[in-house]
Amino acid sequence: MKWLVTLAGAGLVLVSLRDVFHTLWHPTRHGGLSRRVMTAFWRLSSRLGRCRAAGLAGPLAMVTVVALWASTVTIGWALVYWPHLPDAFSFTAGLEPAEHAGFLDALYISMVTVATLGLGDIAPENGWVRIFGPMEAIVGFALLTAAVTWVLGIYPALARRRALALRLSHLRRTRTTTRQLDSAAGASILDSLASGVATVSVDLLQYAESYYFHDGDEHTSLANNIGYAQELAELAATTKRDDVRLCGDLLGTALEDLALILEQRFLPAQGTGAATFVAFARDHGARRGSD
Repeated sequence: MKWLVTLAGAGLVLVSLRDVFHTLWHPTRHGGLSRRVMTAFWRLSSRLGRCRAAGLAGPLAMVTVVALWASTVTIGWALVYWPHLPDAFSFTAGLEPAEHAGFLDALYISMVTVATLGLGDIAPENGWVRIFGPMEAIVGFALLTAAVTWVLGIYPALARRRALALRLSHLRRTRTTTRQLDSAAGASILDSLASGVATVSVDLLQYAESYYFHDGDEHTSLANNIGYAQELAELAATTKRDDVRLCGDLLGTALEDLALILEQRFLPAQGTGAATFVAFARDHGARRGSD
């Protein structure tokens, strides 16, 4: 029975670490736990009112996921220690080993170890338990590093997405004409937009959780402005310059790839790229094409 509890604890730790791996270090995958938590917070924010709650959905979901990672690892390691208390541990003077053999004591040991505090009042003493203690401390440090890495990865991705949206908003508000687009400057603009869309596509593949962050006002919302990128790609097809038409085709292809990623991962069964972007705008509470 002791070893069954220990194995259950080890399994719990492995499940949590697998989720951390797929969320942070597998570029085209994301953990099941993080995806479910993010989706749940996003859906809840839509019911509460997108404008008020959506801005908190992403950050709160990230905090929740990190807390779940930490608590799962802590409880898992406590289950590893629990069956072997008090025999496999040493206690400081003043502590009666027989009085510190419960699950709460195992949880205390696990919390102290995963936080790398190393208080030393209860310490592993025998055999393999002495190896597992330092291993948990290493995992605790890795979890802290993982949380920081996640934040440092997602927020730059959000900044790139919002910068692209603002660029599209600038172009839409200047009411770019076919004559203006049919120039070297127009080709350069279309090329930069295609590059920006491709970057957002990669960000959504690598940091899928970034989808569940609200983009703020209508000018920095990609969901609100992505439709204008389609209009520019279609407008470029009517120009006379080969370079403008080529860049327009590049932008159109980049938009198709982005729509495919949105459809496969977040907005299933939309059918066309235009329908996917409409669903994207609706899911983010955006007003497409507003001035």
